Amino acid sequence: MESALYYLTIALGISIVVNLILMRLGVSQIIGYIMTGTVVAYAFDLRHLADSHTLEAIAEFGVVFLMFTIGLEVSLRRLATMKTDVFFNGFLQTTLTAALLFGISYGVFHLDLATSLIVSMSLSLSSTAVVLSHLKSTKEITRPYGQRSMGILIYQDLAVIPILLLIGFLSSGATDIGAVLLNTALSAIVIVGLLFVVGKRVMTWLLHFSSSSNVDELFMGSVLLIVVGASLAVHAFGFTYSLGAFIAGMIIAETHYHHKVEADIAPFKDLLLGTFFVTVGMKIDLDFFATHVLEIFALLVAILLIKAGVLFGVVRIYSKTKIAFKTAIALAQVGEFSFAIFALAGNKKLIDDELTQMLVLSVVLSLIATPFILSRISTIAGWFFKETSLTEDFNTLATYSNHVIVCGYGVVGKFVVKALRAEGIAYIIVDNSYKHVQEALAEGEKAYYGDMSKTAILEKLHTKESISVIVTLDNTEKKRLVCEAILSFAPKVKVVVKVISLEEKRSLHGLPISVTVDGKREVAARLVSEALHCEL
Repeated sequence: MESALYYLTIALGISIVVNLILMRLGVSQIIGYIMTGTVVAYAFDLRHLADSHTLEAIAEFGVVFLMFTIGLEVSLRRLATMKTDVFFNGFLQTTLTAALLFGISYGVFHLDLATSLIVSMSLSLSSTAVVLSHLKSTKEITRPYGQRSMGILIYQDLAVIPILLLIGFLSSGATDIGAVLLNTALSAIVIVGLLFVVGKRVMTWLLHFSSSSNVDELFMGSVLLIVVGASLAVHAFGFTYSLGAFIAGMIIAETHYHHKVEADIAPFKDLLLGTFFVTVGMKIDLDFFATHVLEIFALLVAILLIKAGVLFGVVRIYSKTKIAFKTAIALAQVGEFSFAIFALAGNKKLIDDELTQMLVLSVVLSLIATPFILSRISTIAGWFFKETSLTEDFNTLATYSNHVIVCGYGVVGKFVVKALRAEGIAYIIVDNSYKHVQEALAEGEKAYYGDMSKTAILEKLHTKESISVIVTLDNTEKKRLVCEAILSFAPKVKVVVKVISLEEKRSLHGLPISVTVDGKREVAARLVSEALHCEL
């Protein structure tokens, strides 16, 4: 016990230091966790623990909680609207990719039938943990390519079930695959029916009871009970833990508790996901990597190109070329579920150890590269496609002058627009959130999709001819970049910025901003004014 706590404390300390350094360099924390796992494994000779069943079980629940938060955003009504992304794009991508990789494995490299099936199906999956974590944190999940990516990932997570069943079928020596499929279908109907009929009532009652008690610990305990209970119930029927968590999330998404649940569960999800990526880092064999580096990189490039090509072709059927391209780039990597598949297949002696290690290292490299690719996906797409608005043509602004530019159409932005409209002042809205732009257009506003930290967008908006720019963005870093760009491009334009904290005000210190409006101070002044007015 003492040694376990000792190693855990060391790993925690290393991960904090590594991630603090990487954050300053703009690198994803996922890379820091993977690096931590490798360092701990080699520094303390703990590589054998990478295959520890207990550690893998703990790490797997990081993916479980991630799937639960995804379920919170995918209610049955929303899933019905995503049927093309989930059931058409997801099915076609997974099937075509697996078929193509199977042909290469079996026909070109002459792997046996069982190995070819397992390798091709596992490599057709993409990373739910990495991609959706990035899309959610950057709010790119509301963008068209984010929606396509999420739909395909949902189908891929469901596709893990038949892959695991196939491994069991191949290792058992059973010949009646029809009976296996029938039992699986019946089990799925029973468990999903129980969760939606009985489980929904239990979950709703439990959340209502715990929330009415006004005890946060009780509510948090109820949420954990729901997630773990649903996962264990589904796993008892032979399915993955994450499927149960996903269904539980979908059920809670239909209630008014889903926002609070999502906020409360976030720390557990992030901590367990970190554990998962530490175990990924512990699987890296540096000696094997050094001796097979060329083969591993060749395999990695081949996988990325094949998957990206299939993804682009599938998504392009119902989407624009640029959306299909960004979706293909986002999902070209191999997913974290492949580690569990390779480990299980290796234990069943369906894949030899050397091939398993080569596949694991290729997957690890694809996961390491993915955060860098995702953070620069717009730049990569810009190399091949012109950066144009997804909603309006900026050329319609040719005659604009003496106007106010509202940067950000969130809650505050909506109030600003309402006030400008009441005063009869000409204004235009620009936001780098596709969702906000769509809302503005639906309300009949003149809104444009673009990033005001880019000089090209500032030119299109005729920023130099405007009266002022009102910046209502919430992201502090983005707010400073926008202000720096505006003041550099049009130094004579009045810039008015919303700030909500002292830290945010300090982050803007040094910029010649015309006016900063402190939201908290203004609210306090208004409260005092109203209180004194009422007294009089």
